[in-house]
Amino acid sequence: MLAPANTCCTALQSPALAQPAPHATRKQSLLARLLTALALHRQRQHLARLDDAMLKDIGLTREAAQHEAQRPIWDAPGHWLR
Repeated sequence: MLAPANTCCTALQSPALAQPAPHATRKQSLLARLLTALALHRQRQHLARLDDAMLKDIGLTREAAQHEAQRPIWDAPGHWLR
């Protein structure tokens, strides 16, 4: 049996739950940013070493893979910087 509409769970309405967790808004440490940049660099280098058949499997051309591999280390996608 369903609960009446006016008896909704108060825990879901708590103002504390509406705020992001403290770690979610904290900026990355310098070490974390460096490790992220190095991981990005490694992934780009691995991408550049894929053969044409593998690139075709993931929907990339040789030119696109080379272009991505040549991007500077600080040129990271926005979702990597959060």
